[in-house]
Amino acid sequence: MSAITMDNQFVTDGAPTAGTLERSTPFFSVRDIHAYYGESYIVQGVSFDIRQGEILALLGRNGAGKTSTLRTIARAGDPVLRAGEIWIEGKPVHHMKAHEAARAGIQLVPEDRRIIAGLTVEENLELAQVAPGRGWTLERIYGHFPRLAERRRQEGVTLSGGEQQMLAIARALARDIKLLLLDEPYEGLAPVIVEEIERILHEIKPLGITTVIVEQNAVAALRLSDRAVILDTGEVAFTGSAREVLDNTELRHEYLAI
Repeated sequence: MSAITMDNQFVTDGAPTAGTLERSTPFFSVRDIHAYYGESYIVQGVSFDIRQGEILALLGRNGAGKTSTLRTIARAGDPVLRAGEIWIEGKPVHHMKAHEAARAGIQLVPEDRRIIAGLTVEENLELAQVAPGRGWTLERIYGHFPRLAERRRQEGVTLSGGEQQMLAIARALARDIKLLLLDEPYEGLAPVIVEEIERILHEIKPLGITTVIVEQNAVAALRLSDRAVILDTGEVAFTGSAREVLDNTELRHEYLAI
């Protein structure tokens, strides 16, 4: 069992044996993670598994710890992971830095998208491919994102909000990606753009790319997803199929206010 020490050091009980990994390890696993912003205890023992190619909706009310959980998985540095384990394809992620997690195939698309000012659409994509671990070629990206192909010479920050979201997702796919973490991808976007983003996520699903989506539009996220995890004040309140949540009015009202 993991533990939190008084001096804020990260502690686990060690890696599973090779035999255990071969028999039972899921594609991606979060095990009893605890993360803090300073002394504020935000992520409080979150655990879940994901199968390869699944889309998982990570849901909850504002302040439930959803974004903090994504950032912890991506090893963003803040919040600080003090205990618990994160594994992808049997490899430990919990001791990694953000750039190491990215090289391991974990790509976070944050809510603010982080499009780099002064660079064109194509230059933003090319910059993502500078470090080792290249993913999709520009030609493949443009085939899936025709809007970006049309605007390849346009400065990235001058795109519409929906186009910037597409660029942020495309930039993640330009890396050698295994796990895509999306934080509020639909925020402020027109329904037609939301549909286009959903189309992309359905297209990459058969390729084995696994997705975790945090979204306030819970119904839209659930309709897209295979399974759901609901957080409540930093803890897991529910884990199961997305259909279960859609069909359970009481559950949605209690934890999602819908």
